[in-house]
Amino acid sequence: MFIGHFTERPYQDEKSGYFGATGKSIRDLDLSNDIYDPQIGADLYNRYLDERVYAEEMGFDGLMLNEHHSTPFCMGGAMNVEASILAKITKKAKIVLLGNILPIWEDPLWLVEQLAMIDMISRGRLVSGWVRGTGRESVAHNAPPPYNWERFQEAHEFIVKAWTEPGPFRWEGKHYNYRYVNPWVKPYQKPHPQIWLPGVVSEDSLKWAARQRIPYIMLATKLEPTKQAFQIYHDTAKEEGYKSGPQNLGYLWKVHVDETEELAEEVGRKFVQGPSNPFLAGNEGTANQALMKLPGLTSRRRVLPTMNAATANRGGVLSTSYEEQIENYTIVTGTPDTVIPKIRHILEELRPGSIFFWDGDGAMTHDDQMRSLRLMGQEVIPAVREIAKELDLPSSFDINPATGAPFEDTPAIAEVAD
Repeated sequence: MFIGHFTERPYQDEKSGYFGATGKSIRDLDLSNDIYDPQIGADLYNRYLDERVYAEEMGFDGLMLNEHHSTPFCMGGAMNVEASILAKITKKAKIVLLGNILPIWEDPLWLVEQLAMIDMISRGRLVSGWVRGTGRESVAHNAPPPYNWERFQEAHEFIVKAWTEPGPFRWEGKHYNYRYVNPWVKPYQKPHPQIWLPGVVSEDSLKWAARQRIPYIMLATKLEPTKQAFQIYHDTAKEEGYKSGPQNLGYLWKVHVDETEELAEEVGRKFVQGPSNPFLAGNEGTANQALMKLPGLTSRRRVLPTMNAATANRGGVLSTSYEEQIENYTIVTGTPDTVIPKIRHILEELRPGSIFFWDGDGAMTHDDQMRSLRLMGQEVIPAVREIAKELDLPSSFDINPATGAPFEDTPAIAEVAD
C-alpha cells in the first residue's frame, strides 16, 4: 500500500474576519484579493512546506499537492513551484501532483519541461497527475469550457510523446501546434513518471483512465457511491482486456489523529471551519452555481454515482455538518486506538492500493497538524501497513497497473533509471 499526506494549504487570516476559525466566507470568486496579507501568505507557505518535510520523517510514502486558482481555500496556484522545492528539501517521499490542470495550459511543452525538471531534481520521485479543473479554473484562466475534455486528452497525448520519443518532431493538433518539439529536459524515470487521474464527477474521465490503464483516485466521497464508481473502472478494464485491482485505485479522505478523544473532536471540527470548506451550509456564502454548471465543461448525463457526494468546490459532501461526515466516514478523527479500526473499515469497503490522509486543513493550526503527523507516524501508519498486507492491497508501485504483474517480473511503467 501507498500512504500519502494531503492538505489544501488554505489562506488563514482571522484578522480580516474571513477564512479563520470563524468560518466566514463568501461566494466563490467573489472575494477581492485586496484583503490578502503577504506576510501571512509567506508564513503559511513556509509552514506548509515544513509540515511536508515532517510528514516524510513520520513515514508517509507520498506528499500530495493540488492546484486551484483565484481562491483562498487553496494557496497552491502554482503547484509545480511547491513541487520543485519539495524535490530538493525531501529525500524519500514521492511528490504526488493531483494535479496539473491540462485544459488551462496554452503551452503544454512548458509543462513537459517543468515536470521533467522536478523528476530529475527529486531523482525519480515524481507522480504526475492530471486534472480537468473546475469552472473556477476555466473562468480564472479564460479557458473555453466546451473544449475542456478535448484539450485535456490532446495535451496528455502530446506530453507523453514529448517525454518518450526522440525529437525533433512536429505536432499538428486541433488545439496545440508546434513546429519544433525537442525538449532537452527529459524525465529521470523511464519511460516517464506514473500518471494518475483524480476525480469525483465525470464518468468520461474515469473510463478514460481505465482505458489508459492509469490509476484513478477518488476524492473525499461517500463509501457506497465510491464502490460503485470503482466498479465502473473494473468493468471498463475488463472490456479493455485486462484485470484491474487495488493497484489501479486510490482514495483520499479527511483523517485527524490526536492525543485524546476530546482534543481530536475539538480539532476535527476545524475541518469544517474556514477556507477548506467555504461552501458549508450556514456560512455567509454559498457555492457559486454558475461556476458549477458551465456549459460544456462536463457531460450532464455521463456522471459518476459520486457526483452528489463530491468535494467542496461542487457543494457536495463537504457541505454537510461535521457530525454527518463523521457518521459517513468522510471525516475520521480520534486517538490512534479509535482511528485505526475506522481506517480498516474503509479499506475493507473500497480496497484501494493508494490512500491519502487529508489533514491540517480548515482552521487547524500548525501545532494541530504536527501532533497528528507525529501520532500517525508512531502508531497509525505502521498499523495501516499491516492491515493492507492482510487485505492484499498492493499499490501501483508494487503491481504494474497496466499488466497486473509485480514489477520485478515485468518492466515498470515508471522504472527509475540507473
